[in-house]
Amino acid sequence: MAHLRSRRRLALAVPVVLSLTASLGFLPSAASAAPHTSSVTQAKDAATLTYVVNTKTNRQVVEKVERAISAADGTVVVTYDRIGVIVVRSANPDFAKSIRNVPGVDSAGATRTAPLSASATTDVGSAQYLSKDEVAQLAKAAKTAKQTNGSVPLEPLEADQWDLRAISADKAAAINPGSPKVTVAVIDTGVDDTHPNLAPNFSPSQSANCVSGKADTTYGSWRPVDADHYHGTHVAGEIAAARNGTGVAGVAPGVRVSGITVAQPDEDQWFYAESVVCAFVFAADHDVQITNNSYYVDPWKYNCPGEADQKAILEAVNRAQLYAQGRGTLNVASAGNSNHDLAAKSILDDSSPNDTTSVDRTIDPKKCLDAPAQLPGVVTVGATGVQNLKSYYSNYGHGVIDVAAPGGDKFQIPDTPSGNGRILSTMPNGEYAYLQGTSMAAPHVAGVAALLKSTHPQATPAQLLALLKAQADNPGCPVEPYDPDGNGIVELFCKGNKNHNGFYGSGIVNALRAVK
Repeated sequence: MAHLRSRRRLALAVPVVLSLTASLGFLPSAASAAPHTSSVTQAKDAATLTYVVNTKTNRQVVEKVERAISAADGTVVVTYDRIGVIVVRSANPDFAKSIRNVPGVDSAGATRTAPLSASATTDVGSAQYLSKDEVAQLAKAAKTAKQTNGSVPLEPLEADQWDLRAISADKAAAINPGSPKVTVAVIDTGVDDTHPNLAPNFSPSQSANCVSGKADTTYGSWRPVDADHYHGTHVAGEIAAARNGTGVAGVAPGVRVSGITVAQPDEDQWFYAESVVCAFVFAADHDVQITNNSYYVDPWKYNCPGEADQKAILEAVNRAQLYAQGRGTLNVASAGNSNHDLAAKSILDDSSPNDTTSVDRTIDPKKCLDAPAQLPGVVTVGATGVQNLKSYYSNYGHGVIDVAAPGGDKFQIPDTPSGNGRILSTMPNGEYAYLQGTSMAAPHVAGVAALLKSTHPQATPAQLLALLKAQADNPGCPVEPYDPDGNGIVELFCKGNKNHNGFYGSGIVNALRAVK
C-alpha cells in the first residue's frame, strides 16, 4: 500500500474496506472495471525537472519571459498569464538561476528535488477495509435504528458514522441537504465517480487531471490510476455521498462534487506545485464554489521564502488560490498531521524534501508556510475525535487554526457498532473504509461550507469563512491536562479562550446551524 504522508499524509489512513458490490448486491459498472490510465507523459530524461516561473501579468512581459525560457533550454508546459505563472520543464541545471535574472521575473524555482519519485519514508497508517460480515452487521443496525430529533432515515452503514452526528449533519439533511447548484472540487488523488454513493452527485464537467500542470479534461481523466490512490475518493464521500439507500452519507448529500487529480500516478503520489496551480485555476474557471485540499504541496512540508525554489512554489500556489478566491471560490485545507504548534517560535521539520533525502531543519512557522493550509484566505482545519477533543496527531496553533471538525482518533472510542474512532467513507471500486487525519476533517468543513453556500448563495468566500466561524461550537481548551493517548504524559497545552483557541480555532463546525 502506498504511504499516505500528505494530508492525505493527513490521512492517517486506516481503510477498513467494506465491499458493498457483493454483500449488498451492487454490480460495478463497465466504466469502473479498470482504473483510468494517466495520460501524463513522464519525462524520459532523468535530469529533467519541472519549474514554476512567476512573472508580471502584462502579456508583453510574459511573452519576453517565454522567449528567455526557450533560450535557457526550457520548454513551456503551460502559461497561466492571468496570474503570471509559467510551468516549465528543463534539463538545464542552471535554468532557475539564469531565468531569475530575466526582467519581469519575480521568482522561479524547481518544484521538486528529484525528477523521479523516491521511496516512501513515512507512513501515517493504513486503510482499514470493512469485511462482508461487518457490512452486513452495520446494514442490520441501520434498519433497526430509531429515528430521533427529525433526522433522516439511516443509510446502510451510517450507524458507524459518528462524525455526522457529532456535527448534526444527519439533522441538517432533513432540513436542507444542500443545493445541486453548489460544487465542491476535491483536489486530490482522483475520485472514482462510478462509486454508487458518488455517481448521483458527480460533476464531470468540473473535473480534470492536472498532474502535468495543464488540465486534461478527457472523460474519466479524474479517476484514480489504481486502488492505492484512494484518498480523494474517501474525501469525496465525506463531502457529498448521496443519501440513496447505499452505504454511507456525506455531510452535504445534495451538493455536487468533482475531482481534480493532482497526485503523481506512481506509488509515492507526490502533490507538486504545478499540479496544484492548475487545479486552483481550473476550479475557478469552471464555477466551483468550494475546493477541498487535504494535502501539502510536496516536496517541502514548509516552504521558506528565504530559499529561492521554495519562494517560487509559495508564490505560484498563492497566486493560483488567490485567483480562485477572486472568482468566488472558497478554499478549505487540512492543517497537517504532525502535532505541530503552528504558532510556535520554531518547528523541527525532519521530513523535507520528501522526494529525495530529507534533512533536519528548524523553521519559523510564521514565515515558512504549509501550503496551501497557511496561505491567506484559506480555511485552515484541525481535527477532532468523538469526544470533541483535538485528535492526537492534529496540528494546532492559536491564531492559525480557523475551525475544527471530525477527523477521527483511534484513542477516542465511539459508541457505535464497530467502536472505530476513525472516519468511514467511500473507496474506489465500490468499497468503504475507515481513515483518520486532518485530511478527513477538512472535507467535513467543506461540506458545511457547501451547506452555507446553499443557504446563502450570494456569500463571498470571506463571508463564508465568517459564517463558518460564527456557527461553530467551541468546546474551549480542555479542562484536564491534555493526554491524547492516555500514557500519562501531558504532551502540549492549548492556548486561548472559549471563543478562540489553538486547538479548535473558532470551534467545531455545525451543519445544522448552517442550514437554519
